[in-house]
Amino acid sequence: MKKNKEKQRKEALVLVKKLFEEAKSSFSKNPSLSNKYVKLARKTAMKVNLRLPRELKRRFCKHCYSYLVPGKNSRVRIHKSRVIYYCFNCKKYMRFLKRN
Repeated sequence: MKKNKEKQRKEALVLVKKLFEEAKSSFSKNPSLSNKYVKLARKTAMKVNLRLPRELKRRFCKHCYSYLVPGKNSRVRIHKSRVIYYCFNCKKYMRFLKRN
């Protein structure tokens, strides 16, 4: 039973990474499609209780789940040892600890 769950999580992680790659490639042509890919990736990860890797967590807005591209639809700033993302779609902030 346990091995089956781990196998499902590994498969889900591969799928999630693939969906984020698709979101990245389709953003310039169709940003709303990228947002759909992100929502699908989150849903897939939640289904098998998978924790998203840090580099993927920062690629979408925590509030509106839109795919973020710095300079296009988000702003990234560093302030007091925090990385601050500002989403232009929902106009909300996300703060992350700055890690080396």
